[in-house]
Amino acid sequence: MKLSPKLELAGVSLRDMTEADIPAVEALERRLFPVDAWPLQMFFDELAQPETRRYLVAEAAGEIIAYAGLMCIEPIADVQTIAVVPEFEGRGIGSAVLAELIDEARRRRAADVLLEVRADNPRAQQLYVRFGFEQIHVRPRYYRDGTDALIMRLALNEQHPSEGAPA
Repeated sequence: MKLSPKLELAGVSLRDMTEADIPAVEALERRLFPVDAWPLQMFFDELAQPETRRYLVAEAAGEIIAYAGLMCIEPIADVQTIAVVPEFEGRGIGSAVLAELIDEARRRRAADVLLEVRADNPRAQQLYVRFGFEQIHVRPRYYRDGTDALIMRLALNEQHPSEGAPA
């Protein structure tokens, strides 16, 4: 998987998630999303469906620092989750992971990529807009704490000049 030279020089690598990664990913999930964390079994269930799913991890110094997943059932791909530990935010890791998920959606011949993002997470929203996502809907009180979810869509048959561009 391709990473920017800057990330490669920083010792960051991107690879497919394995079952052996799940305990570390689930611990990060609980740390990063304490209210909405996925249960451990959900990660195992997701990895057990490679015909419609792909999950990635980013590592630095042997530690998982980001993870993400995509579900694709033609013609729609859906970003199931994407997370970067706060200590590594702003270094292009989220962009690299998202770019790989979009590439996977294209390989699986999806027409659109959808995702939900918290209305109170402007940093993530900005990342998605840079890749050409547009808000198409709001799900009121979608998250357990009552926060709305913004539904965003990227049409893969359209070209976006800012796609993948750094902020």
